[in-house]
Amino acid sequence: MLMKQKTILIISFILISVYYSFSQEKLKQTLRGVVVDRETQIPLPGVNIILPDTDPQQGTISDDKGYFKFEEVNIGRQTIQASYIGYKTKLIDNIVINSAKETVIKVELDESITEIGEVIVKATIQKDKPLNKMATISARSFTVDETSRYPGSYGDPARMAANYAGVMSVRDNRNDIVIRGNSSTGLLWRLDGVEIPNPNHFAASGTTGGPITILNNNLLTNSDFLTGAFPAEYGNALAGVFDLKMRNGNNEKREYWAEFGYNGLEFGAEGPFSNNGHASYLITYRYSLVDIIDLLGAAVETTKYQDLTLKLNFPMKKGRLSLIGIGGKSYIEMFDSNDDQKDWTFQSWGEDLSNGSDIGTLSLSYTHFFGTKTRLQTALSVYGSQVTTKIDTLSIWSPNPSNWAGEKSSEVKTSLTSHFNTKINSQNTFNFGVIADRYFVNFADSSIKNGQFRVDTDVREEFDLFQAYAQFKHKFTNDIELYLGLHGQFLDLNNTYSIEPRMGFSWNLNEKNTFKIGYGLHSQTQLRIIYFTQTQLNDGTSIYTNKNLDFSKSHQIILGYDHLFSDNLRLKFETYYQYLYDIPVKESLPEYSVLNFGAEYFIERIDSLTNDGTGENYGIELTLERFLKNNFYFLITSSLYQSKYSGYDGIKRNTAFNGNFAINALGGYEIPIKKNNAFIVGLRATYAGGRPYVPYDVNATIEQHNEVLDWANAYEVQQKNYFRINLRLGIKRNKPKFNVEIAMDLQYRTNYTSVYEHRIDPLTGQIYDNYEMALYPMASYRIQF
Repeated sequence: MLMKQKTILIISFILISVYYSFSQEKLKQTLRGVVVDRETQIPLPGVNIILPDTDPQQGTISDDKGYFKFEEVNIGRQTIQASYIGYKTKLIDNIVINSAKETVIKVELDESITEIGEVIVKATIQKDKPLNKMATISARSFTVDETSRYPGSYGDPARMAANYAGVMSVRDNRNDIVIRGNSSTGLLWRLDGVEIPNPNHFAASGTTGGPITILNNNLLTNSDFLTGAFPAEYGNALAGVFDLKMRNGNNEKREYWAEFGYNGLEFGAEGPFSNNGHASYLITYRYSLVDIIDLLGAAVETTKYQDLTLKLNFPMKKGRLSLIGIGGKSYIEMFDSNDDQKDWTFQSWGEDLSNGSDIGTLSLSYTHFFGTKTRLQTALSVYGSQVTTKIDTLSIWSPNPSNWAGEKSSEVKTSLTSHFNTKINSQNTFNFGVIADRYFVNFADSSIKNGQFRVDTDVREEFDLFQAYAQFKHKFTNDIELYLGLHGQFLDLNNTYSIEPRMGFSWNLNEKNTFKIGYGLHSQTQLRIIYFTQTQLNDGTSIYTNKNLDFSKSHQIILGYDHLFSDNLRLKFETYYQYLYDIPVKESLPEYSVLNFGAEYFIERIDSLTNDGTGENYGIELTLERFLKNNFYFLITSSLYQSKYSGYDGIKRNTAFNGNFAINALGGYEIPIKKNNAFIVGLRATYAGGRPYVPYDVNATIEQHNEVLDWANAYEVQQKNYFRINLRLGIKRNKPKFNVEIAMDLQYRTNYTSVYEHRIDPLTGQIYDNYEMALYPMASYRIQF
C-alpha cells in the first residue's frame, strides 16, 4: 500500500511538471534587510550596500536603524556586498529571490582591529563560518536552502547534517545522528538560544531523533551545527549541538504558502500586525500525508501526526520581544491482530503496538541593548513531552492479545536563561550567562519478563539543574584569535556537579590557509528516566539504585586545517581524540554501557549502574566542498574513526556506532530555463561501515520464551556495509503573483542496505532481518503567494 501511495506521488509530479509551461516575462522582487555588528547585534547606519552582479549596478545605504531595501531586483540568485569604515567588507552570494515572496536578510559585519580606513576581506573565503563568534573549530553554519537542496534531506536539518564529515545516520527511517562515534542521545537542540526537547514525531523517551521532524525549514534561517569542543555557552551535551535560528515574519507585507508532500499538507502565513508598526507574525500548521489519504477513504496504516509552529516579533525602542511556540502530536498503530497469521511479525506469534508522542515548547524572550557595545538576552520558557506506548502479544495458541509491556512517561521543564554579551573593543569580546532548569517528571512503565510482571519506573519527582558559563575571545590581529571559556553544572537531585574548561585557537596563515585547535571538557547528566529505574528487592519493595549517578564526562581535543583553492572551493581536514569517563556501567552485566544508548528505538531500563565505565573516540575527517557557483555545487566527505568503550570488566569493545568509516558524495546543478525558471537535479551517494550489535542467544531465548542477548559476544558482529543513492529532481517556476516548486527525491538502497528490524522469534529461535525498501520515492509541491 505504501508503494501505491508513492506511485501516486510520482505520477502527480510528472503530470504537474508537464502541465506548466515556462513564462518569458522578466520578473522582479524586493530584497531588503538589516545590517548589524556581528558581536553585539547592534544595527549599523550608513553602511554602503551594492548588488555587484546587476547591470546597471544597484546600490543603497542603510538608514539610522540599519535597514536597507532594493525594490526592483531580478529573480534568481543574487549577490550583496556591504562595506563600512572600520569593518571588514562582506560579500554574500546565492541569495534566493522568488517572484511571490520578498527576501529579507540580516547582514552581520565583523569589526576590524585596524583603526584607520576600510578593510576589504572577501566573505566568500569562509562561507560556512559559524554564526557563533566563539566557535573556532568543528563548527559550521548552514542555510535553509541547503536543507532542501541536498538530495535526501527532505527539509530536515538532521538529515542534511548526515552529509557532513564525522556524522552518520543511525538508520534510514529515522533522523537520529551519530557524531564521531558518540551516542545520538548526546546531541543538544537549541532554538533562538533556548534548549528545546527532541523536535521529532514518534520520539521515544530519552532519544534525540525520530522519523519525521517537527521543525519547519520554511521558518528557519541560517543556523549552526557543532560537532566537538564547542564553546562554554553550550552545556549538558557530549556529542554535538544544533543551534537553530528562527527568522522573523515579514513586517511590511502579508505573504502565504502551501506545501504538499512527504512531510504532509502544510499551510503558512506571515506579515505585519498592522500597516503602521514593525511587529510581525509567522505561523505554520501541518497535517500528515498518510492521515489525509486515510480521510479520503484509502485503507492505510493508522499513522497520524500534526504540528504547529509560530513566532511573534515585537521591536522596541532599545530591544526586541519575541514569542516562539512549537507543538506536535503523533500516533501510530501496528496491529498483527488485524492481519492474517501469515502476515504476523513472526510465524507463530504477533504483536499489537500503539505509540503516541506529544511535545510542546513556548519561549518568551527579550533582548535589551545597552548602548552600542552591550546586550542582554533573557528568556522564560517551558517545554513538555509525553510518550505513551502499549504492546500486546498474541500467538497461534492464544489468539487474543494480552498485555506484554506499556509506558506512559512525561516531562515538563521550566527554564530561565540569560546571556550577557559585551564587546570591550575591536579586539576583545566577553560574555557570560546562567541557565536554571526545573524538571517535573512522571515516569511509569512496566513489562512481563520471564513470566513475571515487572515495574521498571513509577515515579513523580521534581529537581533542578543549574548551569553557568563565562567566555572570552581575543583577536591578536585580524588573522589570529584565542578563545577561552568555562562552564559549570550542578544537579540538585543528587548534589553532583561538573566544572568544564574550554579553549580554541585560530590562525589564518594567509588568505588560503588556516590552522585551528580546540579543547573542551564536556559533561552530561544521565537520561532522566535512568535515574528513576527501580531495583526490585526480595521483600517486594523497590529502590532507586541509579539516583546518585554522576555526570558522564568527555575530554575532547581537535586539530584542524583549512585550505582554499578558490573563493568557492575548499579542503578541510580535522583529526580528534575524545576520552570519556564516569560512564554508567553494571557490575552484574559487565559488558553493558550507556554509551550504546540510541542504537535501538527504545532506551532499555537498566538498574544498579555505577560510574566506572570509560570510552574513547578518535579519527580523521576530510571535506572537499564547492559552494554553489554558476549553478553547480558538490560536497565530498570521508571519515575514518574508532569508537570503543569499556564496561565494568574493563575490556575494550566496539560501541554500537563503530562503523569505522563513512563516505558521502553529493552534488547538484540548477539549469536555468528561459528567464524565470530552473530545472534542479541532485545526486547523493553514501557508503558506510555496518553497525556492531549484540547477537541473540538462541538457545536461551527458546528456553525462556523471551529475547535473550548473547552478551559474551557483545558488539563483535556487524551488519553488512551500507550503500545508498539519492536522486533529487525539481522544477522552480516563477509567475508575477506566485511561485511554485515541485521536487521528487528517489532513494535507492542496494543489496547492502540497512537493517530496519533485527528480531528473533522467542518460540522457534528463528531470526528475522527486515530490510527497508530498495526504492523509496518522495515528492513535494510548494506554492508561495
